[in-house]
Amino acid sequence: MKNLIIVFSILLAFNVDAKYVNGTVYDDSGQGLSGVNVVIKGTNSGTTTDINGFYSIEVAGEKITLVFSYVGYETQEIKVDNRKIIDVVMNGATELEEVVVSGYAKKAEKRSLNYSVADQMQGRAAGVMISYEQDNYHNTEEYSTIHENGFKKVLDNALSTFSIDVDAASYSNMRRFINNGQLPPKDAVRIEEMINYFNYEYENPTGKDPFSINTEVARAPWNEKHLIAQIGLQGKKIELENLPASNIVFLLDVSGSMSAPNKLPLLKSAFKLLVNELRPQDKVSIVVYAGAAGVVLEPTDGNDKKKIMEALDRLQAGGSTAGGAGINLAYKLAKEQFVEGGNNRVVLATDGDFNVGASSNASMERLIEEKRNEGVFLTVLGFGMGNYKDSKMEILADKGNGNYAYIDNMKEAKKVLVNEFGGTMFTIAKDVKIQVEFNPNVVQAYRLIGYENRLLNDEDFNDDKKDAGELGSGHTVTALYEIIPVGVESEFVKDIDPLKYQSNEQKVTNSTDELLTVKFRYKEPDGSKSKLITQVVENEIRKSSDNLDWSMAVAGFGMLLRDSEYKNDLSYADVLSLAKKSKGEDGFGYRAEFIELVDLASRMNTRQ
Repeated sequence: MKNLIIVFSILLAFNVDAKYVNGTVYDDSGQGLSGVNVVIKGTNSGTTTDINGFYSIEVAGEKITLVFSYVGYETQEIKVDNRKIIDVVMNGATELEEVVVSGYAKKAEKRSLNYSVADQMQGRAAGVMISYEQDNYHNTEEYSTIHENGFKKVLDNALSTFSIDVDAASYSNMRRFINNGQLPPKDAVRIEEMINYFNYEYENPTGKDPFSINTEVARAPWNEKHLIAQIGLQGKKIELENLPASNIVFLLDVSGSMSAPNKLPLLKSAFKLLVNELRPQDKVSIVVYAGAAGVVLEPTDGNDKKKIMEALDRLQAGGSTAGGAGINLAYKLAKEQFVEGGNNRVVLATDGDFNVGASSNASMERLIEEKRNEGVFLTVLGFGMGNYKDSKMEILADKGNGNYAYIDNMKEAKKVLVNEFGGTMFTIAKDVKIQVEFNPNVVQAYRLIGYENRLLNDEDFNDDKKDAGELGSGHTVTALYEIIPVGVESEFVKDIDPLKYQSNEQKVTNSTDELLTVKFRYKEPDGSKSKLITQVVENEIRKSSDNLDWSMAVAGFGMLLRDSEYKNDLSYADVLSLAKKSKGEDGFGYRAEFIELVDLASRMNTRQ
């Protein structure tokens, strides 16, 4: 009993030092600015402003400085002192060169501080333990290791096989790091997801297949002796009114780890955007999980938006994370309301911090695969930072016949849940696989840029039991191969000793007209047998289009962030030049934002 009193006294003492600072961030015209990063200087702890520019952040200790940053605006550093309300006006940079980067996480001696805070502003229950390390934020984010694809000799490996990937979480997560004044960890950079964050001006499908195939070949910007072959898919766009009825279960993490303003509060605002896209024929249910899982909204028609919004507004964070129980309950509810021929889907929103129940990656993978085969697909939306579990969420989406996005601000929420609603929520082709055969008469070696965690065995291509990626309505998918032509000397082409028990010679055709042949397999959303499409790419190098130039610029940026051994003498200035000349139409400003991110990363790189 004495020990309990001492612990309680310590918690109360720490609670005195902890407080919330809140306010509104405005642009220079007086409008609330959404998506501004608000970070405690010298840490990785922070939040983002909501759609009205409002923020709330928990601080503890003395001499706290808040860093306000947003791409295209001058970064501001403001000391908190004794204030609890701090309103900020962000000044737009008149030139790209005027953007100031600050707020780097500094290395310092760790000073751990555990405390319990009654968060009246966010409605949190008192007594939740929070770990906070002043000066050096304790980061427990998890990313799967990426071993970058290397060059393969065509005579030894004529085939390259992989599953498509329409996820874009890596791009917005990378953006979050850079906006917070840090370069992202190498394993957080998945180059194919960066490329596929953007739409490309590919031809729309006209035949019976749900996508068109677009190919192009040009010189590599980082090595003029090498070629880049682009393979692009354009999914068929289905208008919202023609999409099948939806049966959607929101599966929302309301555990204690979701209490930060850039987690549950942002989640609630983001899902309200999705609710506004629902039609009368759609149904929505809400399942939440924390210490236990429960249904907070029974199946509700899409036109009863007020009822759905009110259920979202009532959500509060607290407790542990019973992720396995929540997923089981969500799928049970989805099956009970199953719509034949419709869009049956669970939308999971979390920071990925599963710590109770079926929490291992292997357990989650088996559970999701089982439910996928019953016709209910999965979309995963990630939130927050500091304890973000990217590796777990990527696995869940991959195995659930769905997609995975990271929501770092309301602008990204609008992109994923409004602008790309059809692609995010409606699958038009599943188990889409690509297999490329290279002509050894003209191709000496090749490497697939990105897709490291999507590689398949060559025999998997014809195996309809092998799971692969899904394509949504209107989605584009782009893949790039770097090619070393025959006759080009390269340090990346390694010889091996002659074989002893079989011939080292391979019979090849004498044709030099074809560079490679692309084969595609896909299934209808409710189908079990795949369809095959084949397309030949001619050995013809042309002036690159804006589509190819832009994808090469994004790939090059990813290679720089990963410090790829294949980047050669590529520089940030090269990426900027290529991106600026291929920017093209940019209705939502995504490409302009990319150009500014490259500039910011360049400045950070020179300072480290």
